[in-house]
Amino acid sequence: MFFSLRSRLMAAFSLLLVVPFIALVFGISEESAKLIRQSIETSTSQTIEQFGSHVNTFMTQVEEIGNQVMSNRVTQEWITSQMSPESTMEERLLAKQKLVEYVSSYSINNSSGISIGVFSDYGGGLWTQDRSYLKQEWYKRFTDEDIRFTKAHSDPDQADAIMKARLVNSYMLPLVQLQSFTKAGFVKINYPTSVLRDAIEKIRFGKTGRAFLLASDGTSILKQQIPDDGSPILQEGLERIKASGRAGTSGVFPIESGSETYLLFYRYFEAQDWYVIGEVPEKELFVKIDQIRRTMLLISLVLLLLIIGAAYWLSYGITRPLSSMARAMKHVERGEFAQALAMMPAVRAGHSEVGYVTRVFETMTMRLRRLIETEFETNLRRKNAEYKALLLQINPHFFNNTLEIIGGLAAMNRKEELMDATEALGQMMRYSLNLNSDLVKVKEEMNYIRDYLFILQLRYEDRLQVEIEEDAASGRLTIAKFILQPIVENAVKYSFEESGVAKLSLKVHTDGERLHISVADNGIGMDEELIGHLLSELHNSDSVDILNSGGDSIGLRNVLSRCRLYYGEQLKVGIESERGKGTKISLSIPASKG
Repeated sequence: MFFSLRSRLMAAFSLLLVVPFIALVFGISEESAKLIRQSIETSTSQTIEQFGSHVNTFMTQVEEIGNQVMSNRVTQEWITSQMSPESTMEERLLAKQKLVEYVSSYSINNSSGISIGVFSDYGGGLWTQDRSYLKQEWYKRFTDEDIRFTKAHSDPDQADAIMKARLVNSYMLPLVQLQSFTKAGFVKINYPTSVLRDAIEKIRFGKTGRAFLLASDGTSILKQQIPDDGSPILQEGLERIKASGRAGTSGVFPIESGSETYLLFYRYFEAQDWYVIGEVPEKELFVKIDQIRRTMLLISLVLLLLIIGAAYWLSYGITRPLSSMARAMKHVERGEFAQALAMMPAVRAGHSEVGYVTRVFETMTMRLRRLIETEFETNLRRKNAEYKALLLQINPHFFNNTLEIIGGLAAMNRKEELMDATEALGQMMRYSLNLNSDLVKVKEEMNYIRDYLFILQLRYEDRLQVEIEEDAASGRLTIAKFILQPIVENAVKYSFEESGVAKLSLKVHTDGERLHISVADNGIGMDEELIGHLLSELHNSDSVDILNSGGDSIGLRNVLSRCRLYYGEQLKVGIESERGKGTKISLSIPASKG
């Protein structure tokens, strides 16, 4: 039973359909998962980068405020009065009052809630006049390690109780008396911790993934609550970033914790020595990928069953009539023609193969007639196939170049020219897809060429110079479709190769009973051997060998072959060319209006 035709067809259909389909499903599934993974990682990294840009912008603003306050005349007068033993109490109070008014107005006008503290080595802070800040961690890190950007903390040296109660981060810089360049204290620019913490808390990955702003020692800059299960991962990730020399960059990498894999996204801020690190379990981030993969596998299973059913139906549909014909032929072999003819009508309806077997019993005249008709039909199909093959060589090659031009316009954001190019391409495609006739008006073919040259001029601009001459009488004549575009395309291409500037001349005119077309360029030209070979091919055969045509003259070969198919001996071709000076191709065909 296994060696029967039905069994073998069933096995063949299963292998040919099922195996490639399963491979395709798994391939698409893996590629889709890869693309989605890349998209998710890119999107997440972009979110980290956006926060990084926000931090850099805000820190730059804070630094500029600090420099402005330190160098301001009011600040300098205050610190001078603090340093000078000759200053009276009234002078010091007046200088302080001016400074209080200055920093208060600066803070009020700032929308980010920034407050300013000025501290003198001679009298303490501007607001509280005590020196308790000397014991603060942020001050020790500033004096001992020159760390100017602090972690979140409370600062009692503020103008009011609300400011004193809130958490702030600060930027600190030395206060220098500019006349003597003497260090006399420091300026402290406070900004609410919530400015950065609110922004970073909005960053979420998956269900539980979060981002944290950490110092190089792994502590939180913004006093964020780091989960216990996330702290070891963040510490290990931070150590790996510093150990691998990735500081100063941004990126993403996996990290193993127990039986689970986490993805860490990071960005480093060199000026502040801060790290933004986001961690998320990999399975949470790619849960959509798993859902898509399961869905595709389920669909593939259903389609697999359908394919098996279709394979069985096809094999049965083929083998059943063949089995009946095999039994009938056994009767013929034994000379039982009546029994064979009795079996044939039951199976030949709807099956051309079985119908052919029954026609064997028809008269020799009808069989001969059928063979002649078949041979004639085959020749016609061969001619039509050659013509279609020529068209298929032209159209994809041209439209690929056109789409590249449109893509370039889109990349340069040249909207109006892009719309014009798209409209021109649409007109050309409507012209190309109109298969009602292989003959068109010369006017239609010329409009097609004008659209084509319009698109090329958008790309090459002044480097493409075109001259078109067309008399009115030629527009009403008919011509074989698509015979101009390959010649024009070659002319432009080889002109650019020669000089970088393409000069093209296209002339169409009538002369009595003939239509004359010429295309001249300033390209690389052709030698006499190639010209002779092209003309020899034209006169010795009806069509060219499509698969073996040389790449440098394939467009011209196509045109000459198609014109040969249409006009036969009435086609006249002239090729004038010289290496390095250009080529002129002339076609002369019968003038016809239909």
